[in-house]
Amino acid sequence: MDTVVTDTVGVLTTASSLFIVATGLTLVFGALRLINIAHGSFYMYGAFLATTLVAHVPHVGFWVALVVSPLVVAVMGVVVEVAVLRRLYRREHLTQLLATFALLLIFADLALRLWGKDVRGIDPPAVVSSNFRVAGAVVPTYDMVIVGVAGVVGLGLWVLLARTRLGWRIRAVVDDPEVLSASGTNVPLLLTGVFALGALLAGLSGVVIAPQQAVQPGMDAQIIVAAFIVAVIGGLGSIVGAAVGSLVIGIVQTLGAVWAPSWASTFMYALMIIVLAVRPWGLFGTPER
Repeated sequence: MDTVVTDTVGVLTTASSLFIVATGLTLVFGALRLINIAHGSFYMYGAFLATTLVAHVPHVGFWVALVVSPLVVAVMGVVVEVAVLRRLYRREHLTQLLATFALLLIFADLALRLWGKDVRGIDPPAVVSSNFRVAGAVVPTYDMVIVGVAGVVGLGLWVLLARTRLGWRIRAVVDDPEVLSASGTNVPLLLTGVFALGALLAGLSGVVIAPQQAVQPGMDAQIIVAAFIVAVIGGLGSIVGAAVGSLVIGIVQTLGAVWAPSWASTFMYALMIIVLAVRPWGLFGTPER
């Protein structure tokens, strides 16, 4: 029984961390039709900023980082969107992919200059650093924090997109931006806001994950691969798809690491290939018109 609990917690924690970062990626694609490889850079900067704030703000550094780092990353997103990406919205996806890949390399070089090559890490806040027992299994409290943050992010996005006029505008801009603009909506400002929200979610995921993994150069490329697999399986542009894709990859990664460690990542890629072959637009996505 304790093994079942441990594996279940592992699946939920992995799925939750992937969901937080993948929602920003899929939100940006859904509203802007933009493939953003640089999303991994925002995740890495969120984590690096968290290590800096924790080192300079005693006792409450993590909580400060949880608020400040995503906001700083969101500002980065605004600058990138205004200066570069808004010129690519009407371009082919290959052009977008190459441009955002170049941004990822530039941000990686800048991060090396700012934080160096050293591996960094932070501890979870003292209030959630303990463990508790469920059916004999030891469960880290911080794992439940990650699951809780993912739940808040998912609920918040659902309310935003399904229950507010802003959400209606975000959905409408995909179908007919000209009509939306004629109705008085500032479409460029709306698109900038959506991109900033996607960057904020990436920065938030970097902060939340920082106590659980090494913060180092290269984590940007690593996470963007996993986030894209989640988005491809669930369907680019679908928040529900991001949730289901994250859960599927969480199961594959966690159980694969237990039962066949050397094949764990292979299972993930094989699953993505199967989904692409059977349903190229993903489980919950829609074919692009």
